[in-house]
Amino acid sequence: MSEGNWIDVGASAELARKPVQELKVGAKRIALTFRDGRFGAISGVCNHVGGPLGRGTLDGDYIVCPWHYYKFHWQTGAGEPGYEADRVPSHDVKVENGRVLVNEAQKTKRGRLPHEAHPLARELKQPVVIENRSGAGGGVGMGLAARAAPDGYTLLMALSSISVLPEADKLFGRKPAFTLDQFKPIARLTADPTVLVVRADAPWKTFDEFVADAKQRPGVLNYGSSGNYGTMHVPMEMLKSAADFRMVHIPFNGAGPAVIALLGGQVDAVASGPATVAQHVRSGRLRALAHWGDQSLMSLPEVPSLTSQGFAVRYAQWSGLVVPAGASDEVVQRLRAAARKAAADPQVQQIIRTAGSPVDYLDAPQFQAYWDADAAVMANVVRRIGKVE
Repeated sequence: MSEGNWIDVGASAELARKPVQELKVGAKRIALTFRDGRFGAISGVCNHVGGPLGRGTLDGDYIVCPWHYYKFHWQTGAGEPGYEADRVPSHDVKVENGRVLVNEAQKTKRGRLPHEAHPLARELKQPVVIENRSGAGGGVGMGLAARAAPDGYTLLMALSSISVLPEADKLFGRKPAFTLDQFKPIARLTADPTVLVVRADAPWKTFDEFVADAKQRPGVLNYGSSGNYGTMHVPMEMLKSAADFRMVHIPFNGAGPAVIALLGGQVDAVASGPATVAQHVRSGRLRALAHWGDQSLMSLPEVPSLTSQGFAVRYAQWSGLVVPAGASDEVVQRLRAAARKAAADPQVQQIIRTAGSPVDYLDAPQFQAYWDADAAVMANVVRRIGKVE
């Protein structure tokens, strides 16, 4: 084990609660993994445009980058089979006196090996460059896409929050960064119903028990979310209204901190996408009580839907490709064809499943109808929630 500079990154009991997480070790971003009772540490910077590996998911022995789905071994940093030479640096890690120490010095060096072209690039015969623009809950990137030239060279991977942000801006008298009529749909790719989860040691074994307690103690129970008007806040407000009970909303800066707060006992429940919580449910640390979909969930098939419990409440965290509204019919048709072929590619479907979501494809006309209906529901929910500072 190398000498170097050992950095204390936290208590082992706390860090073992998450399978993958992003940490700072000196000036470096590290992806720290806990698996089979052991910690592993590799660079938190993916070889492809610096994706945040520490915010990725664990697929067997590999961390999956959340931006482009490149995979790196959780201990060695080596790339997935066939791309072993595409590696990120690894770091020694040890546990002493209940503390996790990571060596700031690299144990191995970074190596690069080109991957196959992006599925859309293969169909369009054009390189595809992915840019991640953070800020304002995604509003910055969405606004940039809305104002881009409608020539087909700028696409937006839109998330369900696209329907909420303009409505929230209106509540506060702000000019929206974009409006929905500035986009044309190409294809919906995924639609994950949210899941209501509590700690495994919570007293509620069923959804009915949870609701009964919330009604018996109005305003006593609380739930965490990724932030005001976000994809963990909106579905809970829909459920509270439908089931007629009160809970206190506690917003966090992102889904990860909200789930950590639930695991640590700081909040009583969260409504989250299945991919974020399924691993904790399967490990026995969380209990899933219900989901907001119509059909059985691929990752949690035993969890009942809210509709089966008598509540007509539906909500999904969806993703889809859209373009600026001025794009010509010719451009839209070409992008639709490329998206359709890419979504049917077995490799693409496997990558999306690895990230925790099955492909739930809708072509542009069906996606438009789905989006219109969803946006109308979201607008009503946001107005019902009102101003939340």
